Amino acid sequence: MQEISVQALKAWLDSGEPFTLIDVREPYEAELSTLGGKLIPMGEVLSRLSEIPQTGKVVMHCRSGGRSSSVIQVLQEEFGYSNLLNLKGGIMAWAAEIDPNINLG
Repeated sequence: MQEISVQALKAWLDSGEPFTLIDVREPYEAELSTLGGKLIPMGEVLSRLSEIPQTGKVVMHCRSGGRSSSVIQVLQEEFGYSNLLNLKGGIMAWAAEIDPNINLG
């Protein structure tokens, strides 16, 4: 599985690199903090496949990287996605390394 570090993601955001960011956390988690991506909770991913591009770079994240990793595995194995990257360490790594002001609850 391909991963992207929070530093690399920040560089993409700063440079305007084209990609799609998808947050697979629950709505109550996204209310506390967000990186600005599209919220598709893990339990809704399969019913919302049409919202997940199969071309271009797609970064998926959750709190620590576990749920997004599981989602990516399913999408790759069962639906043939090959353009997905997992945010290593999730939003917790973002808070630790990029923005300590993020509210993790």
